[in-house]
Amino acid sequence: MRLSRFFLPILKENPKEAEIVSHRLMLRAGMVKQQSQGIYTWLPLGKRVLDKVNAIIREEQNRAGAVELLMPTLQSAELWQESGRYDAYGKEMLRIKDRQERPMLYGPTNEEMITDVFRSYVKSYKDLPLNLYHIQLKFRDEMRPRFGTMRSREFLMKDAYSFDLTREGAEHAYNRMFAAYLRTFSRMGLRAIPMRADTGPIGGNLSHEFIILADTGESEVFCHKDFLNFDVPGLDTNFEDVAGLRAIFEKWTSRYAATSEMHDAPAFDAIAEGERLSARGIEVGHIFYFGTKYSDVMGAKVQGPDGKEHAVHMGSYGIGPTRLVPAIIEASHDENGIIWPKAVAPFEVIVINMKSGDAACDAACETIYGALSNAGIDTLYDDKDERAGAKFATADLIGAPVQVIAGPRGVATGEVEIKDRKTGERETLTIEAAINRLTSGN
Repeated sequence: MRLSRFFLPILKENPKEAEIVSHRLMLRAGMVKQQSQGIYTWLPLGKRVLDKVNAIIREEQNRAGAVELLMPTLQSAELWQESGRYDAYGKEMLRIKDRQERPMLYGPTNEEMITDVFRSYVKSYKDLPLNLYHIQLKFRDEMRPRFGTMRSREFLMKDAYSFDLTREGAEHAYNRMFAAYLRTFSRMGLRAIPMRADTGPIGGNLSHEFIILADTGESEVFCHKDFLNFDVPGLDTNFEDVAGLRAIFEKWTSRYAATSEMHDAPAFDAIAEGERLSARGIEVGHIFYFGTKYSDVMGAKVQGPDGKEHAVHMGSYGIGPTRLVPAIIEASHDENGIIWPKAVAPFEVIVINMKSGDAACDAACETIYGALSNAGIDTLYDDKDERAGAKFATADLIGAPVQVIAGPRGVATGEVEIKDRKTGERETLTIEAAINRLTSGN
């Protein structure tokens, strides 16, 4: 993508309304625009990051055996009245009526709707286990939306729902998602710590929040330092291996970890002083097992091997992609801007032409840009006629992991400079060597 043709509305000044680093940088880097309180347009740069986050989520959900569908944002109130949650959910639910005066709502979550989908088609235990997920917009009318897309009213959610014949099967489904979540966040450059959590309005008696540590986190968290060194499940994880997934779950829940709401001070104090860690944290995922809470009241039953009808055991599993993006920024930035992990970077490389219009610089940049693009590397070519300082500031702000800098003096000797955005290290290479280095992945 050529910067001269890309829509990148950079802000030079820090927005006054931004309270935390990620909100400030997302506005300054032209990633989002606020449309009203807690509602944002995702601009092209932000959309590219969001798409990459969603792609990783999809890959890991699919690997764990979940199957994607797409449910609507608007839901009939009848389903929620059937489950008993329509009146109980509170003012966070946006209740509306259609032109026939039928009560509707903008879905804050999808337990009722997915249960209705399930009961309409699945009648036998032979069709289990089943895990269905989608990535869809949700709306919760937060009393105080803040921190940009970290806590907005309209947000994107990956929500998955598992269905099993027995409690044992449901626990295996829970462990599948537990391992998949650890892998998902790790691939985005995050160390997520699972912490026992309150089930809230979702219901149930087994729940974990996945928390990343960040100085600007919303709440205080307490955990054992061992979590910082635990190995994340690898690519070879067998999601059919009941014992293996249980072992992963047991390892990652074998140490103390709790948010302030669930904190047990005496238990935490019993940990050796050098092994205790108290910090700020950001929730990036939440998983629940709630048994037959919805299947009982909504008639989601299957015929078991005994010929009798059984209410299915269910779980739900949420990740907020529009929340993950600022969380990644909170965990990875410096005073100059964002430092994207390669896997979610909007552009992996930015080619900076220090003197647009100079024939030699233009030719060198075109060569590099063409070679990287042809190799399938997401590359932004800064071909704009601007001062060098402005180009460097933009490159640092938007956070591409690698900068390729081509100036008249270097190009005259057939060389360009490569800068690592995270470390700041610079290296001078020939144009051919630079292309080989970047396309080989070394």
